[in-house]
Amino acid sequence: MIDPPREEVKPAVDECRRAGIRVKMITGDHKITASAIAADLGIISPGEEALEGAEIQLLSDEELREKVKTVNVFARVSPEHKVRLVSACKANGEIVAMTGDGVNDAPSLKRADIGVAMGITGTDVSKEAADMILTDDNFVSIVDAVEEGRTIYNNIRKVVGYLLSCNIGEILLIFLAMLFNLPMPLMPIHLLSINLITDAFPAFALGMEEKEPGIMDQKPRDPNESIIDKKMRVAVTLQSLFLGIGALTAFYIGHVNYGGVEGGETIARTMCFVALILGELFRAYSNRSEKRSIFGIRLLSNSFLNKCVIASFAFLVVVVYVPFLNIIFSTAPLTLTQLSEAIGFAVVPTLGGEIAKLITKKMK
Repeated sequence: MIDPPREEVKPAVDECRRAGIRVKMITGDHKITASAIAADLGIISPGEEALEGAEIQLLSDEELREKVKTVNVFARVSPEHKVRLVSACKANGEIVAMTGDGVNDAPSLKRADIGVAMGITGTDVSKEAADMILTDDNFVSIVDAVEEGRTIYNNIRKVVGYLLSCNIGEILLIFLAMLFNLPMPLMPIHLLSINLITDAFPAFALGMEEKEPGIMDQKPRDPNESIIDKKMRVAVTLQSLFLGIGALTAFYIGHVNYGGVEGGETIARTMCFVALILGELFRAYSNRSEKRSIFGIRLLSNSFLNKCVIASFAFLVVVVYVPFLNIIFSTAPLTLTQLSEAIGFAVVPTLGGEIAKLITKKMK
């Protein structure tokens, strides 16, 4: 007689192993039965040690801490043993998710970092004690939740990195212009419109990115690690620098070539405005991945980002080429040559983003 595990569980356990997640079986079954099922699922190798509740009872807390580092199957356990096992894993610096469905599982569910109750077979007490409830009672759903959580975290990093580099790049642009005794490259309304329209909407779209390939092959991150880590600081610095320099160069070229004619300063500011907006829009596609090159992703697969970029581009065209809006936004219609020069410098920030990926890829 056998009650076999679900077919989809073994691949999910393998996926956990690749993701750096250790799966432990805690059961009331006999040790031989538990070990056989665990070996079938790949939780342990045949012949590996398993512990029974009676053996756990004889161990001190310090000894148990050492045991949980290598033992993955615990049989004939009591509710008290479950709590001790969770506490031992946490004492080793692990982030612990505990599953359960009975009343006696409530203490260990509460003690774990993430208590996971069964939605179908679980008791009301276990559901109340848990942080998460599986509506399908399927272990695979836990793995899917981890994958989704990693995707959300990565997308938050993309949004934060994008907005930081945009704003620091704009500050750097103004600072460098003052440093080199140049006229103001942007008017207040330019900065306001950039922040409200061409920064915000692409950033929202980056938060809706699909999962990246190999996301479950990454090791768990340190829970104490800042979201703005060393890699992000390097990437933001380079992208901000390239964004500020690219936009300032566009302004400087316009200032030198057209500053002597009537409305020349407005033309130069418009070139800077165009270079800055397009630079941020181009770079949004590069920011879709922190590791993969812009040439290694499906460039137009984020439909929401495409719509945001089109809307922002339409706003830019209208502001530059509609006469009455020229007065409101202090812009001037650009000739094909002027527009081409501005677009050329708008590519510079994307280049900075790609260089940042090459550098951070080699960092630990």
